[in-house]
Amino acid sequence: MTRTARSRRLVSAVGGVLLLGLAACSTPLPQAQPEPVPAVAPAVTTVLQSQDVLTDLGAVLTASDTALDPAQLAPRVTGPALAVRTAEYVRAAATAGAKPPTPLPTDEQALIVPQTDVWPRTQLVVTKQPDDLQAPRILVMQQAAPREQYKLWGWGRMGAGIQMPATAAPETGSPVLASDATGLVMTPAEAFQQYADVLANGDASAFAASFQPDTFRSSIEAARAATAAGVSAAGSAVETYTPDPTTPVVSIQTVDGGAIVVGQLTTVSTVTLTVAGGTIPISDPFYAALTGKTSAASNFVRTFTDVLVMYVPPADSGVPVQLLAAEHAVTSATAE
Repeated sequence: MTRTARSRRLVSAVGGVLLLGLAACSTPLPQAQPEPVPAVAPAVTTVLQSQDVLTDLGAVLTASDTALDPAQLAPRVTGPALAVRTAEYVRAAATAGAKPPTPLPTDEQALIVPQTDVWPRTQLVVTKQPDDLQAPRILVMQQAAPREQYKLWGWGRMGAGIQMPATAAPETGSPVLASDATGLVMTPAEAFQQYADVLANGDASAFAASFQPDTFRSSIEAARAATAAGVSAAGSAVETYTPDPTTPVVSIQTVDGGAIVVGQLTTVSTVTLTVAGGTIPISDPFYAALTGKTSAASNFVRTFTDVLVMYVPPADSGVPVQLLAAEHAVTSATAE
């Protein structure tokens, strides 16, 4: 072998040893690490995001209220809110604007944001007082799925003198509780079941002492009594109150360990003739528009959609459940 060939072999061998040595001594390449899982789920929206949603909702409500067109509500309104607003447009048209839709401010004085990583997601907005000095509203905003818009699911008018229980800052978010959560004076689901019984039976209900007196209940009782008195000579009046089986109760924990609970009831008011040959006059233009009739020969049925917001205290508080806000609105009627 020539000297030149041997030199090339030597250089090649030495180069191989150097490469192996460098490989053995090199620092391993950094590996991508997943983001650490937070100890608790984050707040579902920032304050700015919530305000953007409310601004968009306000624009949708303004346009659809002006046109009395429920089709324009679809981008930002759903559930009971859509049913109620649609009926309100019928009422406004039937009364030539004398009974306009319920004022719904979208400027917030408080945001109650859930702390969760699942859907649907529900947050609450305590609005500023409307220009007509009616009570502030609690707006119930819901996002059904990750790529869905937040929509107005329902609203309730706050009772006179009501103070909202303290919740975590919106930047942190408040824990979401199950409908059968324990540690409260009653579970969130029981709160709606028992309150429905109180509406039906008043002080005779076995659960009456578990709820603070409220103006919503007293107004329901007064209206029911007036209806019964108005038809007593020729008919009967009956009302039923049923928690909506298709709508899960939503519960958000308060700072004191209680919960703000949101859900839906359905009220059905039935007037039935008991005297042969009589009729039930339907003089209200709203009900005439809903039924397509001006009288009923047998019965007149109104269905109300009710959205309720309650405070359920912690179990060791000894405090009754308090109704914070409610809305009671006719969404359909029939006449036979």
